[in-house]
Amino acid sequence: MMVLDNIYPERVFYYFETLCSIPHGSRNTKAISDYLVAFAKEHGLKVWQDDLNNVIIVKEASAGYEDAEPIIIQGHMDMVCEKENDCEIDFEKEGLRLCVDGDFVKAKGTTLGGDDGIAVAYALALLEADDLCHPKLEVVITVDEEIGMLGAYDIDLSMLTGRTMLNIDSDEEGHFLTSCAGGMSLNAVIPVTRTPQNGRKLALTLTGLEGGHSGAEIHKEHGNADILMGRVLDGICGLTPLGIITLKGGLKDNAIPRECYCEILVPDENVNIVKEFVDNLSGTLSKEFMNSDPGVRLLCEDMGNTETEILDYTSVNKIIFYLRTVPNGVLHMSQVMLGLVETSLNLGIMELKEDGLYTVTSIRSSVSSRKEDVKNRVTAVVEMVGGEVTIEGDYPAWEYKADSPLRQRIAAVYEDMYHEKPVFEAIHAGLECGLFSDKLPGLDCVSFGPWNYDIHTPKERLSISSTARVWDFIVEFLKRR
Repeated sequence: MMVLDNIYPERVFYYFETLCSIPHGSRNTKAISDYLVAFAKEHGLKVWQDDLNNVIIVKEASAGYEDAEPIIIQGHMDMVCEKENDCEIDFEKEGLRLCVDGDFVKAKGTTLGGDDGIAVAYALALLEADDLCHPKLEVVITVDEEIGMLGAYDIDLSMLTGRTMLNIDSDEEGHFLTSCAGGMSLNAVIPVTRTPQNGRKLALTLTGLEGGHSGAEIHKEHGNADILMGRVLDGICGLTPLGIITLKGGLKDNAIPRECYCEILVPDENVNIVKEFVDNLSGTLSKEFMNSDPGVRLLCEDMGNTETEILDYTSVNKIIFYLRTVPNGVLHMSQVMLGLVETSLNLGIMELKEDGLYTVTSIRSSVSSRKEDVKNRVTAVVEMVGGEVTIEGDYPAWEYKADSPLRQRIAAVYEDMYHEKPVFEAIHAGLECGLFSDKLPGLDCVSFGPWNYDIHTPKERLSISSTARVWDFIVEFLKRR
C-alpha cells in the first residue's frame, strides 16, 4: 500500500508519491522524463521530449471551452538532493522514503522534492482527469532548474499557443509571485600545490547550521559553513603552522551550506592550543548565531600522528584569503520594494581536490547591472589568488508586468473562494518565468503553490491541507473562462 493512499486530493498525492519513487535529482532526470512521456502516450496526449529531457504535454480543451484562451501549466522535474549525515540513500538510484506527520508529508532523512514535484503531480492529475472543465492545457516540465534553469534556457517553446502561464513553483499559499531576481552560477578553481609533511592530524567539523534556500531564505542570515570554516582556519593559522589536507562543504549552490569538514596538520606541541581555540570559537559562534542557528557547533578530533600530503604555505594562504575576502550573503536591499532582498550571493559548494579548490557560488539580483558587478567582484578575488572563473546558468530577472489580466482573474477567483485578498509580491529566489517571458513575447504569468517549508533541507515538509486547497483553486480557476 502506498504511504499517501486516501489523502485528498487522491490523484495528486498518488502522482506525487509515484514521482518520489523515481530518482530525479538535477542532472539525473532521464528516468522521470521518460515516465512523463509514457504517461502522455498512455492517455493519448500530444507530447514532446527534447535532448535535455524537457517534456511538453498538451491536452485539448474540454467540451464548451474550445474558444477559451489556452493555459500553460509549468514546473520543473528535478529536485535538490540533501540528506542527514546518518541517512543511507543513493539519490542516483533510490527513491525517497515518504512518511506522514500530521498535516505534513515528509521524506525520512532527506529533502522531499516538493520543490517542484508537487507541480508535476498537479499537472498529471489535471491531464488525467476527464471530469474537469478547462481550456486547452499546455504543460511544460523542465529539467535542471535547481542548478541554473538549464532546461528552461534551451527549451523550444514554438509549439505553444498560450500566452497565460501558471508557474507552480513557490511555497506560500495565498502568495502569488509577479517578479523575481535573475541569477547565475559562478564556478571557481583556485590552483594549489601539495608537499609531504609529518605532524598531528586534526579533523575540524562545523555543523548544526540551519541551511536553507539561498534565495528564499538568504535574508535570515543563517551561517554559511564554508565561509565560517575560513574564519576557523584563519584563526588557527595565527596560532601555529598549518597544513590543510582536506576541505569540503556544501552540496548545492542554491542551498546554504549546513556543514563543512576540514582535516589539518599541525605540530604536536601546538595541538592543545588549537583545541582551546576551537572550543572558544565554538562558544563564540553559539552566541553570534543563537537565534538564526542555535545548533551550531565546531568540533575538533585528534586523529593522531601521520605523514601525509598537505597544501604548502602559499596554497594555505590563498585559500584563507579567498574565504575571508569573497563577498557572501545579502549585499543590497531593494529600493523599490521595502523588505525585499535585491542582490545576494551564496558560496554553496566547496571541495579541495588534488589540483585545486573548486567552488560554486549562486549569484542573484533583480538589477542586472548589480548581478554583473557581483560577478566581477568575485572574479577579482579568485583571480587575485591565481584562480579562474566560468559562468553557468545565467538567467534574466522576471520583470513585473504592470497590466496583467491574469492577476485580475486570480484575485477574483481567490476572493470568491476564500473571502480574502491574495498577496501579490516579488521574490528574491529565481524562477523560470523570466526565461519563458523572453521566449514568449506578451506572456502573462504568476507563480504560486501550497505551503512547503524548509525546502532544500532534510526538514522539508509539504502541507497536505494546503496542497488540497491549491488544487481546488487551480480547478476553479481553469473552470472560469
